[in-house]
Formats: sequence, structure tokens, C-alpha cells
Amino acid sequence: MTLTLTVLGTASPHPAPDRPCSGHLLRGEGAEVWVDAGTGTFAELQRHTDPARLSAIWISHLHADHTADLPAACYAFAYGGMTPASPIPLYAPQGCAERLAGFFGRPDTHFLGDVFDVRTLYDGHTARHGGVTLTARAVRHDCEAYGLRAEGAGRVLAYSGDSGPCAALTGLARDADLFLCEADIDTHREGEQVHLTPEDAGDTAREAGARRLLVTHVGPTLTPATATARAAAAFGGPTATARVGHTVDV
Repeated sequence: MTLTLTVLGTASPHPAPDRPCSGHLLRGEGAEVWVDAGTGTFAELQRHTDPARLSAIWISHLHADHTADLPAACYAFAYGGMTPASPIPLYAPQGCAERLAGFFGRPDTHFLGDVFDVRTLYDGHTARHGGVTLTARAVRHDCEAYGLRAEGAGRVLAYSGDSGPCAALTGLARDADLFLCEADIDTHREGEQVHLTPEDAGDTAREAGARRLLVTHVGPTLTPATATARAAAAFGGPTATARVGHTVDV
């Protein structure tokens, strides 16, 4: 078995035609994990698997461009005929269930238990599905946020989520076979480091000893091609642009 990553969306901070927001499908070793559920990614997910078969859903942080399709999934699982055999584990920062309940206008979260088994992430949280281990690491952002280190089939995927430069992110990506990393901004605003420039992404990959860099979550001040070229120059190793619909081996 191999560990693969299918890109479902890459846009920030809103979707564009043919370019949903952040989302990925991680598969291998008997596991299928939807990693981030940005706007438009639930439709893309259905191109690649039956969502009712998901082993888990893993959410890096609660900004809408990473979570907005969770209500669509809830509708599909509860009312759309995509009924899972059992509630799907949903790993997310504190407050995710309450936000979903608010979307549906419900005063409590109990109704979600029919489709989701909501579990709260924390720094160092681990979960295992099939032969894949998912480890969360707290990273630097303007809200509670986590990066993901996924290990399986003898391979390691590191995913930045949304993060500014920080030692935790470098540690997360240490010796990763594939580092999926945001490059959201052209330059840092004074006093603010909650996202990465392409140079930050490349520097982090190099310092971590990652083998390959996959650039995603490129914001409106950059083009994916420009961000990838700048990240590659800083990294000095194999670098590519994350493209919707593409599947890569980890």
C-alpha cells in the first residue's frame, strides 16, 4: 500500500471558479481521511470517493475557508442518502460542534452525534485509522490552529494548515517525505506573522529536511506559479504547486 494525497481545494480566502478552498483526501493503509473542509471541497471529494466511507475528518482550524463544507457534509450524511455505517470521527479544535449547531439553529450539539463523532484536538493529539497515524501540533495563527503529521506505509506527510513561521511547524515537517505548506502572503504586515510567505515555506522545508514541498493556500496577492517559484528558490529541493484534482504519492 502507498500513502496518497488528493488535492480537493487550494484557494484562500474564498473559492474561485474551479478552485475550491482548502481540502485534501489522504488515503492509504486502509484509511480515507478528509483533511480540511473548505468551501467547495465536499463536491470535489465525491469525485474521488464515497464520503460515507470516510475513516475520519480532520480540521486544522475553524476559519470558514477550512470548515465551510462541514454543513454540506452533515446534510448529505443525515438527509442525502450518504449515510455512514457509524458516526464519522471529526477531529477539530474546541468549538467546532457548537459552530455547526449554530448553523443549523440548534441550541445543543446532540443531534450531530447521528453523523459525526466530534473529538477535540490539542497539541500532541494522536489518532490512528487503519495503518495511518495522525498527529496534531499547535502552530502559530490568529486562532487555535494545528498542523498535521500523518504517518503510514513507511511515509510521512506534513501539512501546515494555516501557520506563521514557528519552531513547531519546522518540527512538524522534520524529515517529511512530502510537506504540504501554505504560502498565503507576499510579505508580512508589520507585527503580524499568522501566515507564510513563499520564502517562509521554502525556508521551513529546508530547515526541516523535508524531501519535497507542495505549495498550497496561495492568497490573492500572489499567483500559484509565482509562489511556487519563490518557495523553490528558498527550499532548494523538489517543489510543486498543489492543483485541484491531482493525486500525489507521499
